Amino acid sequence: MVLIIGKLYFARVVVFSDPNIHFSEFYISNWLTVFITGTRLMSIWVLAYHLYHYAHREITTAKENARLMVIAKEAQLSNLAAQLNPHFFFNSLNNIKFLVTENPVQARRAIDLLSDLLRNSLYGKSDKLVPAKDEISLVKDYLELEKLRFEERLQVNIIADAAMEEMFIPPLCIQTLVENAIKHGIEKRKNGGLVAIKAEKKEGYIEINVQNPGTLNNIHRAGLGLKNLEERLHLQYNGKATCSIKELPGETISATILIPTV
Repeated sequence: MVLIIGKLYFARVVVFSDPNIHFSEFYISNWLTVFITGTRLMSIWVLAYHLYHYAHREITTAKENARLMVIAKEAQLSNLAAQLNPHFFFNSLNNIKFLVTENPVQARRAIDLLSDLLRNSLYGKSDKLVPAKDEISLVKDYLELEKLRFEERLQVNIIADAAMEEMFIPPLCIQTLVENAIKHGIEKRKNGGLVAIKAEKKEGYIEINVQNPGTLNNIHRAGLGLKNLEERLHLQYNGKATCSIKELPGETISATILIPTV
């Protein structure tokens, strides 16, 4: 503080040519003002220093928490995928079991189809998202397997919008709805029925709809596949994607997935 007052006194005497005041008098009349000003300035710098380090610590903590959340989400998605693939192939093998004694020729075709599915699963990319056209191709192979089993009891109609075929969607999402439609719709009806699949790109969303004959009950929601799908969609899109099932007039079940495109 003495140095600051000394500089001010020097500036007054030399620069402004005012030698009429003694240093002691100048010191007594200005020390409080200099002290308050210096204290205020120091407080500002101390506050700025602590705010900087606090903000830096908070940003570091937020980044670390975000990284941990991403790692946890990836682990959950990987775990769900590990559950779903065996579930899918077990059902396919179960279908072949029905054909072995009833129709060996069709059983061999079913084995060829399953081999292709297994090859794609084992040697294909294990991405979190796949092109919609690849998912639709997988569904067609799966439905051919089911067609060998149900024959005329199963009719299929697939409509896929060309605009969304290059869009990316979670693997096995359409297949899960189709599997549910067959298990709780076609399989439970003596005359079978139609499984209608429609995939189209709408404003801001991809809409995937699967319809099958049947009535809505708790069985539709109890299986591993649908629970798995709902959880995967929630994790993958932070709650912005939805999976819903409702009953339409005429004993028809409609399952719909909405996936944001942005």
